[in-house]
Amino acid sequence: MKPANRPLSTLLIIWLIILASPCALAQGYRPPRTEHGLPDLSGVWNFSTPTPFERAEQYGEQEFLSDEQVAALAARRVESAAAAARRESNAAQQILATENATSAGSVNSFWMERSTDRENRRTSVLVYPLNGRFPALQPGVEVQRSDPNGVREIPGQRPVRFTHGGIDRTGPEDRGLSERCLVFNSGPPLISGPYNNNLQIIQNKDHVVILTEMGWDARIIPLQKQSNVDDSIRLWSGDSRGYFDGSTLVVETTHFTGQIGSFGTRDVAYGNAENRLLIERFIPVGPGAMDYEFTIDDPSTFTDLIVGVIPMSRVEEGRIYEYACHAGNYAIRNILKGARAEETR
Repeated sequence: MKPANRPLSTLLIIWLIILASPCALAQGYRPPRTEHGLPDLSGVWNFSTPTPFERAEQYGEQEFLSDEQVAALAARRVESAAAAARRESNAAQQILATENATSAGSVNSFWMERSTDRENRRTSVLVYPLNGRFPALQPGVEVQRSDPNGVREIPGQRPVRFTHGGIDRTGPEDRGLSERCLVFNSGPPLISGPYNNNLQIIQNKDHVVILTEMGWDARIIPLQKQSNVDDSIRLWSGDSRGYFDGSTLVVETTHFTGQIGSFGTRDVAYGNAENRLLIERFIPVGPGAMDYEFTIDDPSTFTDLIVGVIPMSRVEEGRIYEYACHAGNYAIRNILKGARAEETR
């Protein structure tokens, strides 16, 4: 499956960038093999990263931080953590003072998971375009935005494609996809979020299963060549097909529903994913280390490709637990009940 409508020069530039990156320098690593002779990527993997998704404009096309910048950033993160601890030192008092707050503050920094076992000097998850920022949108593409705290509705049209907040409180379809327990930062593609940044890979001879903790979604990916589902079938996680390119697991996914963004986050969604081709590469780079690389090719939404890289670490003797989304299950009911009570008054 090839990306559509992309000039060969663009693809060549992207591959040169990837090949020049540190992750490419570890391509000589050969992971253990399964009993079927395939690279063994099985186990629980963590994809937490404190690296921002988009690059701060001050860095321009600087892909990696210098030693001095790493030290300064580490100091700022220590101070930020200390400031958060001071703010949250009396959680009970904070929750009691929430009458006019935008958040109850019940999910405090104790639950946040932003550290990583692997050094990552990248200035952004995005490595292409070269400035580490989203490319321009095609003319007329819809961009949906929300209040990520979910307190203030920003009027808009269904379907809602961002994950948090809403356009109204008439029905559940007016709320974000994570509030409805449908789509999370686990994608695909995988994007590091506040917590639950874990997945489990399960393999046999002709299938790979990628089970994400956030949302508890299992993608069952056939490795043998076969056609995708009928074009009339559209799925939240798309229809995936995979193969091994050397030691790298490559997963190509199409047939996404148009009810999600071509790229969507907590408070913004760009276009829709109906014509999106997503290519993911799980690249073993050393014992217990893997790089996750994704490419979004959607010429109907963006004027260029989007390529990102996230380091992953094996969680030794790790396991993941069901994410049942009870907060969302109860919250939707109470949000709608609150709206009906306001209408009655």
